[in-house]
Amino acid sequence: MEKGLFESLFDLSFSEFVTIRLVKILFILGLVIAGAYTLFIGVAMLMEGGLTALFSLVVMPLMFILCVLGLRVYLEIILVLFRIAENTSVMAGRSGGSDSP
Repeated sequence: MEKGLFESLFDLSFSEFVTIRLVKILFILGLVIAGAYTLFIGVAMLMEGGLTALFSLVVMPLMFILCVLGLRVYLEIILVLFRIAENTSVMAGRSGGSDSP
């Protein structure tokens, strides 16, 4: 039976993965941080004026897209590793956990 998020969070046996449930929250948090970071850098570049301000109009969207892309790839790699671990434990349970082929 699947436990609740907080029950799983404080489970000292580590029998269930919490990361899989938290990945959506982590992605939303990452989007907010990437947006704030991009906005901060963009405003700083716009305050410089001149060619730097014009350059910031091109760099800001590109920087945001690259941050989101990097975050997405990182979180997907983490999910793949956790799903491999879950599937491996399911397969080990089916085979009885023996090491023989």
